[in-house]
Amino acid sequence: MGVTELSDLMQSEGFAFNSQEFKWVAKIQGWKNFKTGHYLIPAASGYEAFLSKLGRGLQDPVTYHLRPGQTPGRLAKSFSWSFKADSAAFIGAILDTAKAQSKGLTIESLFARMLPATYELYWDASPSNIVDRVLRDFDTRTASMAKGSSGLNLNEALILASIVEWEAAKDDEKPKIAGLYVNRLNRRMRLQADPTVSYAIGERRRLFYDDYRVDHPFNTYKFRGLPPAPINNPSITSIEAALNPEKHDYLYMVAEMGGTGYHVFTKTYIDHKKESRKWTKWLREQYKIREQRELEENQLEGE
Repeated sequence: MGVTELSDLMQSEGFAFNSQEFKWVAKIQGWKNFKTGHYLIPAASGYEAFLSKLGRGLQDPVTYHLRPGQTPGRLAKSFSWSFKADSAAFIGAILDTAKAQSKGLTIESLFARMLPATYELYWDASPSNIVDRVLRDFDTRTASMAKGSSGLNLNEALILASIVEWEAAKDDEKPKIAGLYVNRLNRRMRLQADPTVSYAIGERRRLFYDDYRVDHPFNTYKFRGLPPAPINNPSITSIEAALNPEKHDYLYMVAEMGGTGYHVFTKTYIDHKKESRKWTKWLREQYKIREQRELEENQLEGE
């Protein structure tokens, strides 16, 4: 934009400056046009440094925190909030079939490599360049992780890691959860992982009986083994857990009472049912407490 447009924009955004003085300095220094971008401007900046920075397009990188457990749509929207391109352009880059095929991957496996981390990226970088930057970081971070004690290769570990990502609320419990699923795989049991059902129905919420019966290749209650591909982009801690799971004899788990985020692990189905009944009883009590609290609040509002 030009000098007048920039001055008007600065005024609308609450910059403290003299508009006429600003335009005069820009004219003296020969600045006529300024480049779009992401600039960090110290509060005490002088006109010369400010005009030079925008005139030369000396951008500051955007600090972007890529979160784990995303879906392509949510990640594309998140990218569009922080960078110049819109979410449609990012979806195209994230689900780039040609890019996936060039790496011998499915688009789901390519997306699973969108490694959660903090990145320094330029605001006007193309979606393709941003995706490539993240994929390079994945390759670097996982270069020494190709083999682990789980017996899974990296692609298989990413599938398991994506399940662990949605299953575990605590990083320190991920190896134990991964170990449980590896035990089931080794015994040719169905994984019966709730996150795969959530993926199959396209919604993360409390699951109901009919949800577990959905005829979908990712439904591990119906089909044995790992699902066909990852269901999200797992964090490095989930990947490490999938490659090097904790060794134990647990086959079952249920959420721990008290909303701690941890699980109670058991070795037999009988013990699992006992723990499940305890959890169900506790959950019903929590619903009753919440309903009673809401009733009392409504009564107070009506008085």
